[in-house]
Amino acid sequence: MGDTDLPCVTGVLLAAGAGKRLGRGPKALPPYRGRNLVEDAAETMLVGGCHEVVIVLGANAQAVCARANLEPYRIVVNHDWSSGMGSSYLAGDAAAHTKNHILVALVDQPGLSVTTVGRLLVSHRPGRISSAAYSSLDSPRVLRRGHPMVIDAGLRPAVASTVSGDAGARVFLRQKPWLVDLIDCSDESTGEDVDTVEQMYRLL
Repeated sequence: MGDTDLPCVTGVLLAAGAGKRLGRGPKALPPYRGRNLVEDAAETMLVGGCHEVVIVLGANAQAVCARANLEPYRIVVNHDWSSGMGSSYLAGDAAAHTKNHILVALVDQPGLSVTTVGRLLVSHRPGRISSAAYSSLDSPRVLRRGHPMVIDAGLRPAVASTVSGDAGARVFLRQKPWLVDLIDCSDESTGEDVDTVEQMYRLL
């Protein structure tokens, strides 16, 4: 972002889940491409163009910090992680500078690519939300909203005011869909998250 007057983008990586269905400890730690999910996702966000990356940990946060190389990133521990993703979103949002846009990504979405991150940042328009969107083989012309998404700095307080439980930004997105730009990233990923060992093996 060449103009220093433009807001920077803080990547917020939600990585607090316990990963019970994966059965391999915290959701941040399953191996992926020679490292673990949290390392891969955080580096992808940084290389893709985020000014900094805030990682929100929760379940077994000490174990994650001990087993993953997270030195290049800022770590926030959400002690209320079991209440749902909303509390992790709010923790990450609070850690980002108020003038920054935030790019929110999920640690259990291993299809995230540098190209997807860069595409969202370049496509973002002031005062709006830019959301990665994906088509399916059954409906190739229909785009499904997914992650990651860029939330404009000016919208962050309004989005945060609607967050609760496990919904994250979903309530705001449903209330004001006209503020959301869908950015087709189907060529990079299916946009699916990983909940089972079988799904993980298919991605390795």
